[in-house]
Amino acid sequence: MNIGIIGFGIQGRIRLQTIQKWNGPHRVTAICDTVEPSESDLCGAKYIDRYQDIIKDDNIQAIFVCTPNFLTAPVVVAGLNDGKHVFSEKPPGRTLDETRQMAEALERNPRCKLMFAFNHRHHESVMTAKRVVDSGDLGDILWMRGRYGKSVVPEFGGSWRAQRKYAGGGILLDQGIHMLDLFLLFLGDLLEVKAYVSNLFWKLDVEDNVFAIFRNNKGQVASLHSTMTQWRHLFSMEIFLTKGHVILNGLLTSSGTYGEEELSIARNRFYAGPSVSWENEEKTTYGVNTSWENEMRLFFECIEHDIPVPECNIADALKVMELVDRIYSEGSNAT
Repeated sequence: MNIGIIGFGIQGRIRLQTIQKWNGPHRVTAICDTVEPSESDLCGAKYIDRYQDIIKDDNIQAIFVCTPNFLTAPVVVAGLNDGKHVFSEKPPGRTLDETRQMAEALERNPRCKLMFAFNHRHHESVMTAKRVVDSGDLGDILWMRGRYGKSVVPEFGGSWRAQRKYAGGGILLDQGIHMLDLFLLFLGDLLEVKAYVSNLFWKLDVEDNVFAIFRNNKGQVASLHSTMTQWRHLFSMEIFLTKGHVILNGLLTSSGTYGEEELSIARNRFYAGPSVSWENEEKTTYGVNTSWENEMRLFFECIEHDIPVPECNIADALKVMELVDRIYSEGSNAT
């Protein structure tokens, strides 16, 4: 396939590098951005200054949408309406309504594949955690806790991400949405939502903190703290089950600021009383982030074999944006 990349910031460059690293049958032939990249950055692709020209190019079969949030829905919809396969960065639009617009476009063009970049699902650590939980060896999930936060610099206030009309929201759409997606992966539909949304420190047009708690129809509970007033970068996902726990601390990302990615798995030790021993805890540290390759390989396989996108698809996008919508609605009185 010939591929067009629309938006050539950090994510667009990661997509190009990943495709090039494979040295496979697919190649990036066109790149669109508001600023023309250097010839060396283009790596043989041609620069296009209007994304519409990439979408209308009959020689391009798939597009990667790596734009700011306010452009995601119109570019995805245009791509689908022109018969292109589309891989889009998260979030899937600024609002649930924009996600529904993409769903309607896909329904009109069912031969197209649409996948969203919820790449945390594709980390080897998360995939291992899912296999362990699904095996039943550690019993049933009791509860989950997710913390995902970072610090931002004062200049952040001048960026498009700090303006609701462009971003749609703050730290929840930027980072917390990944943890929401993982909650849905492990717990299924979350029917009850309670949330507090605030911007006490930065006082921007978007939130800097979200505290939310969820419950599914089995009574399993998950809690989320998504923050940009945490003066260090931190990722932590904890799953406690009837017979043990699975804990992921740290995450390998393009920024390299979240520390080592370490997965801990252990059976419960309540029989030991207050003198808890950690001798039987299995720990694995991951030194390479393969999530970019894993998710893109899945996208290409779905196109090549003409099979439905099994995850990170439009149904998953709608579910996570429904949660986002309910969090903002529930927590709006606290902003």
